[in-house]
Amino acid sequence: MSQYLGAIRQLGYVVTDIEKAMAYWTDVMGVGPFFYNPRVPIKHYTYEDQQYDVHNSVALANSGFIQVELIQTRDDTPSMYRDFLEAGHTGLQHVAFWTQQYDTDLAAMVARGYRVKMSGEVGANGRFAYFDREYHPGTVIELSEVLGPKGRMFEMIREASENWDGSDPVRPFPDLSEPRK
Repeated sequence: MSQYLGAIRQLGYVVTDIEKAMAYWTDVMGVGPFFYNPRVPIKHYTYEDQQYDVHNSVALANSGFIQVELIQTRDDTPSMYRDFLEAGHTGLQHVAFWTQQYDTDLAAMVARGYRVKMSGEVGANGRFAYFDREYHPGTVIELSEVLGPKGRMFEMIREASENWDGSDPVRPFPDLSEPRK
């Protein structure tokens, strides 16, 4: 447990073939089902304070309390994922902490000397920030807001993993456009 942000809730793996990675996690590791989006709709995406339109595919599943995120970049847009691949890495790229008090936790991280290198928003009230400080080669910290539809989706993914029988191992992402209630 982090004394700053609570429990690590997600392990983010950058992969070169997301379909093969989902098959590995479901067939070999028995983790699933995965909820897959071939093009995640990221609003307000920035990398090094520059705004871009990015194309990433993402698959999410839970193993108990921890969510496994698989990420494949689909274009040459600058990102920390692309940096990770260009450094010769694949695999664990980030650990994520989830928050319902994003502005407060973001300010606290900045006060500790962290700088936002990559950020955006997935669904209403689903902001995220990746910080530039690394303590293990290639592995960075993500702060992820889990209010609104993204938070409800994460809960649905965890619930789907409980007593999962191996059927329907890859499922579509739900709609994340619904605003917070």
